Amino acid sequence: MPDSAGVVNDGGRSNDAAFSALIAGSSAEVQQLARSVRDLVFDVLPEAVEVVWPRQRSVGWGTGARKFTEQFAYLMPFTGHVTLGFYHGGELPDPERLLPESGGQQVSGTLSMRSLKITSPEDVRRPALRSLIEASTRHRVPPPRGRAPTGG
Repeated sequence: MPDSAGVVNDGGRSNDAAFSALIAGSSAEVQQLARSVRDLVFDVLPEAVEVVWPRQRSVGWGTGARKFTEQFAYLMPFTGHVTLGFYHGGELPDPERLLPESGGQQVSGTLSMRSLKITSPEDVRRPALRSLIEASTRHRVPPPRGRAPTGG
């Protein structure tokens, strides 16, 4: 369904029309990387809400459709890689230092955005990347709709 911020997909992994359209102009390699990251996000949080912003050439995932208050990660396809970013990346546990130590401050300084380049399927398979995504789904975003908050 269209939304002022983009195309909202709250129907899960199989609803990939908007995502496919977003990456259609990318090389086969970049498309595969983008799909692999998307699969990983949905593996970690099957009920993730996906929002595709065609004009920004980006996609975000969260527990709701609101970009800065309900979204935890975003992806942007480029010529030879995809960028995976985290809205609160500077606050996430990152023992393998996948994310840079500094990054952008957005929305009146409430976000500590960090991103990393993903250039190969091996990058997506790193356990540390999965751990970052897992942590981001629980950090400063509401619980997924239909799921009660847990203590911790």
